[in-house]
Amino acid sequence: MKKNSLYIWLLGVSFICSSCHDFFKESSQDEIKPSTVEDLRSVMYKEAYPYQFASDNYLMLLTDEMQCNGLLIDQYATQHANGTPVFTFNPMMFDGGEVFPDVDVNSWKIYYEKIKGCNVIIDYVSEVSGTEQEKNALLGQATLLRGFYHLKLAMIYCQAYTASGVDPKTALGVPLMLTMDLTDDYPERPSLEALYSQIEQDFLTATSLLEENYTPDNVYRVGSVAAYVLLSRFYLFRGGDEDLDKAIQYAGMAIEKGPMLSRLSMLMGTDKSIYDSDMSSEVVWCYGGYSFKVNTYFPTDAYQSIVPWSVSTELLSLYTTNDLRDDIYFQSFTAGPGGVYGEKIGLNSSYGGDHGIRMAEAYLNRAEALARRFQAKGDGNDRVQALDDLNTLRETRFATGTYVEEEVTDAQDLLDFCLNERRLELCCEEGFRWFDIKRLGLSVTHKYIDSEGVEREYVLESNSPLYALPIPYDAIERNYKLKQNPR
Repeated sequence: MKKNSLYIWLLGVSFICSSCHDFFKESSQDEIKPSTVEDLRSVMYKEAYPYQFASDNYLMLLTDEMQCNGLLIDQYATQHANGTPVFTFNPMMFDGGEVFPDVDVNSWKIYYEKIKGCNVIIDYVSEVSGTEQEKNALLGQATLLRGFYHLKLAMIYCQAYTASGVDPKTALGVPLMLTMDLTDDYPERPSLEALYSQIEQDFLTATSLLEENYTPDNVYRVGSVAAYVLLSRFYLFRGGDEDLDKAIQYAGMAIEKGPMLSRLSMLMGTDKSIYDSDMSSEVVWCYGGYSFKVNTYFPTDAYQSIVPWSVSTELLSLYTTNDLRDDIYFQSFTAGPGGVYGEKIGLNSSYGGDHGIRMAEAYLNRAEALARRFQAKGDGNDRVQALDDLNTLRETRFATGTYVEEEVTDAQDLLDFCLNERRLELCCEEGFRWFDIKRLGLSVTHKYIDSEGVEREYVLESNSPLYALPIPYDAIERNYKLKQNPR
């Protein structure tokens, strides 16, 4: 094993995936070895945290959240072409770099670069000066983020843990990168079981460190409440019987110790939305940018025009009278259905982006875990609490004084109600719908309109091999041990 001597410059370090022998390559102009916690903290903010970067916005185009409107204006030809391979479920979608700009399609590269940044902090923190509390605060944040990135990679490139026909002991995960040390070995794909086990370990370790050593003073840093929500997400996604208990436990801890849900009525008539933390109380962690301002697929000048890709009329039709999410979470740029964008961050907002963690997820995670446990064990208390979580969330989403609480007695109806609410609340956000399609084994039908106006239908079959998206061709080319997903 060859250990690379690491030098980190305070103005920022750039890690670029390269070959199997140096999974990440370093470059610098003014190398300064960090000697203090403050030095290393500066590196962490730049290299481990995911601020102002595009990651996986293309996942929306795989789901029933988006529709194709064709190419009605030639100036949008690039956006139409960029989205076509993904929207049509082309199994070769990531095999050609000429179609996709690297900025937001090569999630493999993007997330492993951030994992490398996390590992720099984790491996190096013991060598700098500072108090143990300060060091453990850095270690907790970096470890939580490392687990978060590995889970994001699993959501994109792996089958869902409990999906039909999936054996976690033999199904492929993604390579686990757990050190900044460079080796001569080609990284291989562990089992899905091993991958999830490591993610769980990172989340639990980070939670203890953050509980004891760090409380963030803004929504751009992760703390223990973020860890609780991520643990509830993780256990819900893994989905075993004991996992449901843990999802309920950690979601409950987040609800107990985290901020209050936002009332959407407070955002009506403003230019703010649910991720605008100056008005929205429920933001736990915020990062990224405005997804629908990423010009790769969504033209930024489309205020009077019908764009190639927009929020689907199917999704919009699911919102009922007095549900304010229809107004707050979406923006219509045209009079017709061809110009509706998601708007989880205010159109003119200067705050963060529409990615991260909100308290709404904690309520939904707990409600689904309770509904599934009620379905399995028949404990009426689980039914009551799941309904209470859903009604509590929904009441904050409706116009003041208009919400009537739902009452559901049948176990399957309760689960369906919960999953529908999840779709309404978490739309166009964090790749949630794509992963829910995978773990629920749903099919997706897309009506695609080509540049000549010809309409064709494309279907992603239930439990498709394409649920595990193809690993980008450049990663496969660099590593002969990296097995491609079936397609």
